[in-house]
Amino acid sequence: MKPILFNFTDGELEQFVVSMGQPKFRAKQIREWLNRGAPNFAVMKNLPDALRTQLDAAARTLPVEIIQKLESRDGETTKFLLGMEDGEQIECVLMRTSYGNSVCVSSQAGCAMGCKFCASTLLGLKRNLTVNEIFAQILVAQWELRTDRTTDRPIRPNGDPNNGDVSHIVIMGTGEPLQNTQNVIGFMERANRDMGIGWRRITVSTCGIVPGIHELITWGRPINLAISLHAPTDDLRDQIMPINHKYRLSAVLDAAWEFMAAHNRQLMIEYILLGKKNDADETVLYNATPEYAEKLAELLAGRNCMVNLIPWNAVDERDFASPSGNAVHRFQDILINRGIHTRIRRERGTDIGSACGQLRLNNAKK
Repeated sequence: MKPILFNFTDGELEQFVVSMGQPKFRAKQIREWLNRGAPNFAVMKNLPDALRTQLDAAARTLPVEIIQKLESRDGETTKFLLGMEDGEQIECVLMRTSYGNSVCVSSQAGCAMGCKFCASTLLGLKRNLTVNEIFAQILVAQWELRTDRTTDRPIRPNGDPNNGDVSHIVIMGTGEPLQNTQNVIGFMERANRDMGIGWRRITVSTCGIVPGIHELITWGRPINLAISLHAPTDDLRDQIMPINHKYRLSAVLDAAWEFMAAHNRQLMIEYILLGKKNDADETVLYNATPEYAEKLAELLAGRNCMVNLIPWNAVDERDFASPSGNAVHRFQDILINRGIHTRIRRERGTDIGSACGQLRLNNAKK
């Protein structure tokens, strides 16, 4: 396998360049391109043609390569299927928003959590991602932002929040971040140090790995924490999230409240709204009934949190259905009327299968 230059230390990169008969200063030029997210050596225009050809035959730039890129019709969402050196695949999503450019990254190749509504876990867990493999996803998105889509020429950032820079990170893609806590922490520290992304613009989403939340508390950085709750009772959560058999709702929320109290932050509660098909092929509500809205409001009463309601994005292999818009808004209204800050997540990239794991799963079927 070809060596990945991004993984080299500066000293190792210099030695590699010298071994190719090149002067040492070429290593610094290559490093600058790598830090910008250069997908190949052909774009490194300040290197001689012969050297670029030589590098292309001998090495790779980043630890991830784009296998497939999909653009939503509205131009706001770009989804990448990325391949790694060992053949594993992951996904990341670039979302252009009114407040800047947010990137959703994966922390594992696959997922072991087994949530019954999710595509990410259907192929099982393959392995954890390294710090470099997580960070490279940000660089892929950054390169996309800084490249004109029609000419492939660089774009100079001009102060427009949607032009040139990744401003927010959500670790909410494939995998459970707190099963890979040390690499995820290393990634966040690097994103903060090397890209200047503030702690309060980084969000970690977990389905409730209590020891991992305690590790974040010990780490002590004021990031945002999101809990994938999806049910207000242990009985219901047991049915759709196997992790609940190990970490009960009360333990998960106690750890989350402890984390939020340490940083005076608002906790995000993620709640996917599910329907089911009955014998008449009609969609009936599953966890999105008014009864469960009432129970969720009771569970969160008096807490500093925001509920993010997520209408389910259909996955063929899963036995669920999307609830109607009326059911979604009724659920939201009940929470708001009980004093719970609630919003409905705007659907992005549904035309390109932007739900976690869908692109990877579809590619595996081919």
